[in-house]
This record gives sequence, structure tokens and C-alpha cells, in this order.
Amino acid sequence: MKLLYRCCAGLDIHRDSVSVCVRRRVRGSSETTIEEAVFGTFTQELERLRTWLKQHRVRQVAMESTGVYWMPVWNVLEGGRSPFTLTLVNPATVRALQGQKTDRIDARRIAEYLQYGLLRGSFIPPKPIRQLRELTRMRVHIQQDRNRVISRIARLLETVNIKLASVATNIVGKSGLAMLRLLASGVRDAEQLADCALRKLRSKMPELILALDGRPDAHSRWMLSELLSKLDWLTEELARVDQRMDNVAAPHTDPLERLATIPGVDRTTALVLLAEFGTDMTQFPTPGHLASWAGLCPGNTESAGKRFSGRTRKGDGMNVISEDRR
Repeated sequence: MKLLYRCCAGLDIHRDSVSVCVRRRVRGSSETTIEEAVFGTFTQELERLRTWLKQHRVRQVAMESTGVYWMPVWNVLEGGRSPFTLTLVNPATVRALQGQKTDRIDARRIAEYLQYGLLRGSFIPPKPIRQLRELTRMRVHIQQDRNRVISRIARLLETVNIKLASVATNIVGKSGLAMLRLLASGVRDAEQLADCALRKLRSKMPELILALDGRPDAHSRWMLSELLSKLDWLTEELARVDQRMDNVAAPHTDPLERLATIPGVDRTTALVLLAEFGTDMTQFPTPGHLASWAGLCPGNTESAGKRFSGRTRKGDGMNVISEDRR
């Protein structure tokens, strides 16, 4: 096989240790020398790892995507005046043979595969895009928590026979929240509660009065008050994350505006797309590669003339949760 790099390093990363193997082809010879070491994962140890690699004049470094443990190693090696050319690989592509797996062997194998150009790196966007990705994924979890609280409020109302969801499209919209806060404060009169309706909802006053004529007791009002407090807290947290996302994405206003011109794509979805794909489309040779990476392409599996399941796989953790319609 053709040698791609004269000197390179492979890293086998774990929570508390990093096994390193440096492979170097001796000039004018077909012999290869190997240097090995083990480092801890505290920041000072990772800085020492970077210095050790520089002392061995390493520029090409490959590592497995082991949980989240590769991230601090990547961040340390990525920075500095003379950053390394880093390659992150799927562990499945460098799987060891049965009975031949140790940390040292894994590091050696990664280094050897890298030296001969047998590794295909994963797509790792620049640090600002990675930070935006963390924010969009954090937003997904907050929105999921918020939706769960809304579902609990809806179930609680049903248990005391308040059928607000049968009349109002959004029980936590501006009108719905006003009714719920009044209900939690102890008001039971259906007409007084229904009078909080705004705009189009006021045209449904007779149905609202019937829907709000329930049997809430002190316990259900206390539960409703607690759930509304939790909903307010999550709404405020969502607003803070949205503000932070806007700040981080400020340098990318133009691509965001263009993404938002796609039918069905609002600003939140555009931010998710930017965070997941980045701005450098040269990472994807064709639109088909991008769609495949996002998990939007059906599989193509056929054997002996028989086609098997072609269902799409999950993408790279890209979940989009739309804004509530208020």
C-alpha cells in the first residue's frame, strides 16, 4: 500500500487515559519506528500530550469518537499556534479482531490506518458552529420539557372536568394562560374565566363557559399553580437560549435569511440546519451526500433479487421542534 503520511499519530481515548502511538517511516528505508505513551485526561496532561506530539513533529492525528471523551482532547489539539490536522473516525471502521484488543493495540491500529490513508474522517464543523449546535440541541431538550409540562396541565384539567382543550387550540396561549392563572388563584366562576378570551376565541364564549364549568378543588389548584410556575421557568429559559443562539449566529445572518426562504423553514429551523450542516458545503461532494448524512435518504439493500428494508436511519441528532403558536 502507498504511504500517505511519513509521520502520524493514533489516539485511543478513554475517560481517564489516552494511549498514543506515533508511527514514523525512517528516511531512505522501508522501516517504521513506533513511539508510544499514555497520558491522563486532566487539562495539564492534555497540554503535555500536545507538547509531546509537537516534539515528535507530528502533524496528522487520528482518534475514535468515544462518547464525549474525545471532545476535550480535540479542543486542546485544535488550538494553539500550530494546530494539528485532526481526524475523527467512527469506532466501527477500526474495530479490532477478536482477542486482539488493548489500548496500545488500538492506538497502533489507528495510527497505521491513518498512515496509509485508510481512514475516513467524520464531519466536525468549526468551533463556533459546534457551539451553536450545542445550543440548538439544548433548546430541543428544553422545548421537550416544556411540552411535557403542557401535557400534564392538560391531563390535570381533564381530571377536574375542565374541557378547555376542546375549545381552545392552544391551552397555554395568551388567553389560555390568563384563564389558567385565574383558575389557580381560586376563581371558579366559568363566565369570569371565559371573559379572559381574546380575539377569535371570544366568538366561542358559550362553548368556553360550558368548558370551564368544572369541579376544581384546592389540591388541583395547587397542582396547577406549580405546573404554571414550572412552565414560566422553562419559557424564560427558552428565551435565554434563543437570545444566546442569535448572538452566536450573528456572523451568519446571510445564510440564515436564505435558509428561511425555504417553504416551511422558520428562523428556529434555519438555526438548526446551520448548526448541523455548517457553512462549508465542500464537506459534502453532492446534495445527495448531504441528504444521506442527515439521514433523509432511504437505504438500498438488495440480495439475490430481493429488496430488503430501505427505511431511513436517524440523522446526526438533528431534531427540530417548532415554536408554539401563540
